[in-house]
Amino acid sequence: MSFKKIGEVVETEQFLVKQELLSYKSSEPEGQAQVESKHVDSGLTRNPIKCDTCGKTFRYDCHLTKHVRVHTGEKPYSCSTCGKGFSQMINLKTHMRIHTGEKPYSCSICGKMFTFLSPFKIHVKIHAGEKPYSCSTCGKKFIMKSGLESHVKIHTGEKPHSCSICGKKFTMKSGLESHMTIHTGEKPYSCSTCGRRFRKKSILEGHVRIHTGEKPYPCSYCGNVFSRMVNLKTHMRIHTGEKPYSCSACGKRFSSFSGFKNHTRIHTGEKPYSCSSCGKTFTQRSGLETHMRIHTGEKPHSCGTCGKRFSDSSAVKKHMRVHTGEKPHSCSACGKRFSDMMKLKSHMKIHTGEDLHSCTICGKGFIQVNHLTRHMRTHTGEKPYCCSTCGKGFGDLSGLKRHMRIHTGERPYSCSTCGKTFSDLTAFKTHMRLHTGEKPYSCSVCGKSFIQMIHLKNHMRRHTGEKPHSCSICGKRFSHLTNMKTHMNSHTD
Repeated sequence: MSFKKIGEVVETEQFLVKQELLSYKSSEPEGQAQVESKHVDSGLTRNPIKCDTCGKTFRYDCHLTKHVRVHTGEKPYSCSTCGKGFSQMINLKTHMRIHTGEKPYSCSICGKMFTFLSPFKIHVKIHAGEKPYSCSTCGKKFIMKSGLESHVKIHTGEKPHSCSICGKKFTMKSGLESHMTIHTGEKPYSCSTCGRRFRKKSILEGHVRIHTGEKPYPCSYCGNVFSRMVNLKTHMRIHTGEKPYSCSACGKRFSSFSGFKNHTRIHTGEKPYSCSSCGKTFTQRSGLETHMRIHTGEKPHSCGTCGKRFSDSSAVKKHMRVHTGEKPHSCSACGKRFSDMMKLKSHMKIHTGEDLHSCTICGKGFIQVNHLTRHMRTHTGEKPYCCSTCGKGFGDLSGLKRHMRIHTGERPYSCSTCGKTFSDLTAFKTHMRLHTGEKPYSCSVCGKSFIQMIHLKNHMRRHTGEKPHSCSICGKRFSHLTNMKTHMNSHTD
């Protein structure tokens, strides 16, 4: 269908609405209906009738009667379903479509149905490519005048709508209303398939397409399809190279607003998303949602090879390298390869001598700050992770996961040489060295090698003379715990 034809469709729809207005007159109050009908049928002209309140003039008495309700607030027509009042019958009839589900306006190009004429006309412009409103600053064009008015505020910096709780300002009222649900926790839109709830109707609509598989927005460059228009627009910038969002602090530019917002929080330190269970804060909502699965135990992503489940998709990708043996990240200094970037970054600090994170109590240094945090719990005794079966507490999540296998009997690590299975990865790796003969831990004094780090630490005490274990009865000191325990038996004999 040509765009000329689309215009004809819109004109036809407008004509039908006018006809519909005339047909509704019989539903108006009796006196008003007679007056209005008389004027409409006869087409007689008369002197303009003036509103006493604002001075606006009207051709017909019935039009003035309707207008006066703007000032008086009178709403004589009420919805029998929800009770909402209206000043005109036509508005009530249009409103009723919300309850009946009627969508009388249909796009002849794509078949999409609409309840109201206004969004239908806007939708038709998408097909026509019509964007009559242009920004005088950057030239960007818009289908709707309201879209241009909202966009202009990006240039002016105007943010007239502010949150009464945290003071955050917004360019649009809809942005503020959406933000307020962060404070209230309100999620009024529910998915009928999986029950998941959302703050915005538009997010729900995009989510539903996960279940239906619908991707109605294709890229004209590469043919890639998207479930949401906003995702297509962001994707298009890959082809155009457009990066409209610029950081005022460092000048870095971004193709998506969400990427820009997340980046600015590096400078501001803002972490607006807080965990209701433990209080941990996050810069991104997705980070909070992933974190919440620690508390709920939800693991929606599974490995297609072994069935192991994970709380987020990135963890599945990393896990798959266990099966494939892929180690895509290599050290530029020594060539050692790693399955994920975090392990490589930690390893690089060995070569660079980058600042270690030191324990303020014992002085021990750590490459990663999370390792220091975990170590500090050995001093504080904090054990935030508890077993739901027996109540035992652990200083880190990995310790809890290993412990849970005692209850489940899970032994996911199997030796390919002798078939022995293990519940713990470290024990599995140590066992494998018995077959390979690998002894990666070497003494810097005498060169003797060991399978485990703990064996090297015990050995080093021969050179240092360190005796950390003391008898509580006689005070004698020992370099190894086993020797002290043997000695303690001499007191009990």
